[in-house]
Amino acid sequence: MLNLLGLAMSAGGVVTGDEACMARIRSGKALLTVVAEDAGPNTKKKYQDKCRSYQVPIVEFAAKLELGKALGKEERAVIVIINKGFADRIAQLLREQIGGEASE
Repeated sequence: MLNLLGLAMSAGGVVTGDEACMARIRSGKALLTVVAEDAGPNTKKKYQDKCRSYQVPIVEFAAKLELGKALGKEERAVIVIINKGFADRIAQLLREQIGGEASE
C-alpha cells in the first residue's frame, strides 16, 4: 500500500500540504483523503468535516512518518489522491486490509 502511494506521487496523483489538500477537496478534484493514524485530533476533525461536506471518502492509514517516507518527503499528516485509478486501487486495498469501507 505504501509503495502504491509512492507510485501515485511519482505519477502526479498525490497532493500534500494542508492548503493544497483543502483546495483539492473544495474544488471537487480530491478522490480520496488519507489521514495519518497519529495525526492530531484537530486535523482529523477538520478533514473529516470537510470531506463529509464535499462527499470525499476519507481513511486513516499509517503513521505520519510512514506516509511521508512513502512519498519521498518528511512527515505527512494528510494526503489527497487526485488520480482515479490510484484512488480506486488504494481504497480497494484498504478494504481488503481492514475489512471496511472508506467513510464519506
